[in-house]
Amino acid sequence: MSTTTSPTPESEGPSRSARLIQNEVTTEIPVHLLFRDEPDPVSVPLKPAVVSRRQGTGEQPRLRRPEPAKARSLPEVDPELAERPARVLPGAAGVLAGTCGLAGCAVTSWWAGTLPPLALEALRLPVYAGAGLGPAQWAAYAGAGALGLVGFGGLARGRTGRAWVLGLFGRYRGTVRRTGLMWVNPMLLRRRVDVRLRHWRSEPMPASDASGVALRVVVLAVWRVRDTARATLGVEDHEAYLRECVEAALARVPVEAPGSGRGSVEAAGEALTRLVAADAAAIGVEVFSVQPVRVEYAPEVAAAMHRRRIAALDAQHRASMLTSVVDSVEDTVTRLTMRGLVELDDYERKALVKDLTVAFCAGRGESGG
Repeated sequence: MSTTTSPTPESEGPSRSARLIQNEVTTEIPVHLLFRDEPDPVSVPLKPAVVSRRQGTGEQPRLRRPEPAKARSLPEVDPELAERPARVLPGAAGVLAGTCGLAGCAVTSWWAGTLPPLALEALRLPVYAGAGLGPAQWAAYAGAGALGLVGFGGLARGRTGRAWVLGLFGRYRGTVRRTGLMWVNPMLLRRRVDVRLRHWRSEPMPASDASGVALRVVVLAVWRVRDTARATLGVEDHEAYLRECVEAALARVPVEAPGSGRGSVEAAGEALTRLVAADAAAIGVEVFSVQPVRVEYAPEVAAAMHRRRIAALDAQHRASMLTSVVDSVEDTVTRLTMRGLVELDDYERKALVKDLTVAFCAGRGESGG
């Protein structure tokens, strides 16, 4: 029987480690170079970094910039709806037409013989037997009566600071800003609009400060109607619309808490005026000023904020009193030592400072109480 003996590692010679990657090259680094100290810092020139193109696409990498906030869209009204003057006549024309209509009725009655004897004597008309009431007389009555109704029915009185918005069958026919007696077509629908400078003081409205604390603000708005057509026909109620605009502006503009400086109140007023004026311009309302005249905390946070304010004032008072006491003690000790009245070591100086501080604080407390 033959026995086969496997070769031992010693017979094959030294073993070689297998390479994981073909064509692998290993560089040996001396160990002492890894822990070498660099006495002098090596300066590296800085050059502007250039981002290269991405391979394969030929497209430059893009940097995302923050998108600007979209502007808030303002309300729009029909651009063709704009104020224009209406055609009216002087009041004398209406009076003349009405008088002619009355005179025509009187002449027709005399012609028909229905005029009473007393009226004949008052008008000094000759006695006439009359032709009776026929179709011609009735037609004359109708024409004279219509002339009188149109003449007297179209008379209107214009006042300073008031305007008439005229419409016919739902269509805008113009605005009358004249004053005095005038004649307007009686078929037109008239709407009176106040164009004077007006002010509106609101009820306490909800608002908040920069920290989100709930407030109640009373606002005074000064405004007037600039375009009567848009203010009357472009919105159902321009006064209610203005109030809603003020409330919406208060929800967007932070109002400073009570006790803040005058500058912050003026800044809030300017921001409110700008927002409300932009919203109300679409309906022909010109806003001059929207100012908060009274600012107070909401009832649910009023007690807590009042205690917080009192605590802040008390802390400020204590800090100012402590500063004054320290300055007084320092001034007293400095004068005593500089004038040579006493010679103090460290222990005696500390004891003197302690006693003076207690005395001054007690005196301040009694005077403050």
